[in-house]
Amino acid sequence: MSTSTKIQTQKTAFFVLLTYILFQLSGFLLLIPPIKGFFLQFFVENEQQSGVALAGWWSTVTAAIAFLVCIFLISKNKNFWNVFKGEKASIPVSIGWGIIGFFLVYLGQTIGATIELALGIDYGSENTETIMLVTEIAPVMILATVLFGPILEELVFRRVVFGSLIQTQNFWVAGIVSSIIFAAIHLDFTHIILYTISGFIFAFLYYKTRRLLTSIIAHMMLNGFVTLVQLNADKLQQFMDQIPK
Repeated sequence: MSTSTKIQTQKTAFFVLLTYILFQLSGFLLLIPPIKGFFLQFFVENEQQSGVALAGWWSTVTAAIAFLVCIFLISKNKNFWNVFKGEKASIPVSIGWGIIGFFLVYLGQTIGATIELALGIDYGSENTETIMLVTEIAPVMILATVLFGPILEELVFRRVVFGSLIQTQNFWVAGIVSSIIFAAIHLDFTHIILYTISGFIFAFLYYKTRRLLTSIIAHMMLNGFVTLVQLNADKLQQFMDQIPK
């Protein structure tokens, strides 16, 4: 890859990262009364639910916009995906590893939860609980949680962060550093072990197949599974209670 091509690819990666940062910070606009008041008029729920519903719609729409901007930026640079040396896995193999990856991440989180319990950290994430609260009032949030969120996070933390580090570092250093950054951005430091383990496995999946599609599939499946379980927790508990002991 020529120097000019490298510079162009780095610029694309920078703008993808910048787009993600602006998306994350966009929620602060709702702290400005005139802006929040303008958008609240489109919701007819009670005052408390209107604010939550607005948060759900805001997160989903801004995530969709960020996704489209990233796709536009990447479309201008065909070399953006040229990160690793060697042949990429085929699409079917990449999909297969994505499905396997979901179970690997789930296993990793189970191990992580066991470690946290041993350290005296209670199970349950405030970040997840907040997202589920918003989702119950504004179901459109599912799109941000299961679709746009995983894609954006894989673009940023696997392709941009991990993909940049792997150019000068070995897999372990690039994987661990990018995973810690991935964990920190969730602002749920109590469960940083869980997020770090997940991020590392996602990095491994990307590195294994040389295709971001793999980690995206695993990430989407994980978020979809957690969302499904959390939204149906009461029904699952009732089912479990009906099982003869």
